Amino acid sequence: MIINPIIPIWLMSILCVLMLCMKRKGVWNFVRQIIIVALVFALNLRIMVRTSDAEKVEIDVDVLFIVDNSMSMLAEDFDGDGRRIDAVRSDCDYIMEKLVGARFSVIEFGNYAYRLTPYTDDLNSVRISLSSLEGQTQYYAQGTSLNQPHVVIQEALEKNYERHPERTQILFYFSDGEITAKNEKLQSYSDLADYIDGGAVIGYGTEEGGRMKVHSYEGDYGEPFYMQTRDKSGKLVDAISYLDESNLKRIANDLELNYYHADNEASVRDVILDLTDYLNELAEKGKTGTEGYSETYFWFAIPLVGLLVYDMIYYKRRLRG
Repeated sequence: MIINPIIPIWLMSILCVLMLCMKRKGVWNFVRQIIIVALVFALNLRIMVRTSDAEKVEIDVDVLFIVDNSMSMLAEDFDGDGRRIDAVRSDCDYIMEKLVGARFSVIEFGNYAYRLTPYTDDLNSVRISLSSLEGQTQYYAQGTSLNQPHVVIQEALEKNYERHPERTQILFYFSDGEITAKNEKLQSYSDLADYIDGGAVIGYGTEEGGRMKVHSYEGDYGEPFYMQTRDKSGKLVDAISYLDESNLKRIANDLELNYYHADNEASVRDVILDLTDYLNELAEKGKTGTEGYSETYFWFAIPLVGLLVYDMIYYKRRLRG
């Protein structure tokens, strides 16, 4: 079973509480009110259950998201003052919507690189992994290294190729390209190119740079603050993170992929357009399985409509009386 809420659960919870606060007079009237509110809440969850009757289209494509989760990705210079990391999440979501039937995996890197999810067609679990990416905290961050994810990426691509040599491997690398680790030199990614059939390297940020709102440490629930550093005169100033396209273009060249600068929400659409013809060919060869998810909204919609009709008739008669 999976859920895909229409309205965020927290917002719907508030609305339901407000509806219950307007308590009706009479026990049966209030009981009906509780049932109606519960049905509305359940309907909004959009619960889907696994079934052998639902069609599920699959394509032999595995997509690997490499996400820079360093402090610099919190910089507020995407399409105005938006955070870079939020733009990455939005772009990953768009890619998943367009590559229906593919499997997805996420690798994030900061001080270290981690595989957050193995290849899966459960988009809900991928979205949950992406939503956990909130940059690094002030005391945890140790500088950004673009070499950090190389070994983890290599392991993911090699193992997947060994197990499923027939599947197409696509890679998306999301970063601002900034290297802040001391004595860091960008190593080559060219040894990974043979495992990749398509994808893109996508850069976030601007040459003017952006300020970063951070927390002090993990579990710090206070208001985030702008990271500060000292200038040449020793004065405290807001730290600025800058886009470094030269590093990202080198990675793209090594991986034999195109580089794109994501400066607004429409930018990632260019990436998908470049892959459209190739992916359409794969989609046409898609396999239709016998196991997928089916909607359950009608389980809640039918009794809800019945109660609302009953309510309408009941209160209409009371007004006449």
